Formats: sequence, structure tokens, C-alpha cells
Amino acid sequence: MEILQPMEIEKRSFSIITKELGDTALDEEKAPIIKRVIATEGQTVDILAPLGHGFTAGDPSRRAVLVGGGIGVPPLLMAAKPFGKNATVILGFRSRDAVILKEDFEKAGCRVILCTDDGSAGFRGLVTEPLRKVLEEPKDVVLACGPGPMLKGVAEEAEARGVPCQISLEERMGCGVGACLVCACKIKKADGEEAYLHVCKDGPVFSGEEVVL
Repeated sequence: MEILQPMEIEKRSFSIITKELGDTALDEEKAPIIKRVIATEGQTVDILAPLGHGFTAGDPSRRAVLVGGGIGVPPLLMAAKPFGKNATVILGFRSRDAVILKEDFEKAGCRVILCTDDGSAGFRGLVTEPLRKVLEEPKDVVLACGPGPMLKGVAEEAEARGVPCQISLEERMGCGVGACLVCACKIKKADGEEAYLHVCKDGPVFSGEEVVL
């Protein structure tokens, strides 16, 4: 989704989070851009949506593992809700102060494993370490969103255990429709040849096995 509005910011892509009145899904101090795009009553906001392709959740009774890192965490909340108690969510942040949405995932019934780089909250280390242990038990699908190195590690762990994996890439997007070529990403086709697709148009979600990270 892209928001186009006559404010002090240019059009840009946003993840969508549902928010009930009275709940605080995102702390504006942790995500200051939110404070700059909240519309007031009577204000007109132009939205270009939907764009690209999201996660294919499938049967909510499947045993799902969702892995998010930093700003890659918000897109996973809506993907996790249908799975509820069948989902294990692994969240990675730099420190306790950067943690967001943990309570929202728990409220949806998900099992949450928290990781921080400095150990100030939850497990100290990379999300791939608890993921490795979680995948020792039978799982049906892995969904992930976050920085490239994290996605590469997640995809490798899932592939090693034969678990289907979908990854949502984080790239700068200019137009949102595949015209400007800013968000081109390299993929490996079924015949082994490499090609380029657009994260905004063809993604941002791809199979973990096809993206070259």
C-alpha cells in the first residue's frame, strides 16, 4: 500500500495494522513516521492499494512459524491472527526499547519468542537460533519479514527441514507498480536461471527458495 498525501513527506509504502479503539498497537515514539501520517477528521488521504502480493496463509489449522525482525514485525501481525494458537511467533529487535507488538501477538493467541541483540529482553541472539529449535518439531509453513541477512538465514533453516517458507522483502519502492525499477530483486527460476522481479509488483512476498539473497 502507498499513501499519497499533501504533507511534508513523499509518497511511500506502508504495512497495514488493524487497530481497535483504545488499543495502542504502535508507540509513536518508536515509530515517529506514524505521527506524521495520521489523518485528522475531515482530511483527505489518497491511498493506492492493494499493491503486489502478500502472504498466502492457507489453512489456519496449519502449524505456522512467523519470524519478524525490526520494522519487519508489523506486517506479520495480520498474517498471524488467523493461525492463533497454532502459530509460533519469533520476534527480533536490537533492544528492549525497540520491542513492539509483542502483546498484540499474544492477544491473538500466538506463542511468542522474543529475541534482542543485547539481551535486554528475551533471548539474547539471532532469531535463527530459536527458529532452529522450533523447527525440530513438525511445522507446516514459515512466514518471515525483516532485513535481508535474517531472511536468508530463515529461508535456509526452513529449506534444510523441508518446510515451505514465504519471505517478505524490504526494499525502497518509488512507484509501487513496477515502473521505476528501484526495487528490483534477483530470483532463481525453476530451470536454474536467474532473473529480476519487482518487489512492489511481483512481491513483496516470495518463496524463500526462489529469492537470491
